[in-house]
Amino acid sequence: MTDTITGPTTAGVLLTDVAAAKVKSLIESEGRDDLVLRIAVQPGGCSGLRYQLELDDRSFDGDVVTEFGGVKVAVDKMSAPYLNGAQIDFADTISAQGFTIDNPNAGSSCACGDSFH
Repeated sequence: MTDTITGPTTAGVLLTDVAAAKVKSLIESEGRDDLVLRIAVQPGGCSGLRYQLELDDRSFDGDVVTEFGGVKVAVDKMSAPYLNGAQIDFADTISAQGFTIDNPNAGSSCACGDSFH
């Protein structure tokens, strides 16, 4: 089930309300208020490129930073073109739990959903 988007929807990565709430709880559990969700694309995986999501306290030149429900999301300038319009959601069902990425820029992806081409 896809949730609604509360942040800007014109460009960049989109974070659903459910995903933003999950990230916010993860940041709170770390006991820090300087962390952002960093989303990047790196070489690897069975389809050529893989997603990387992590909580990060660093800031890099050219980062695209957007805020969703009190959560800042950072994308580096090299990853931004690959992630433009990608929607990040969080699934919590009996059959799956974790972040999911629906990326309109992916020509194909592997069965596990962790990498794309």
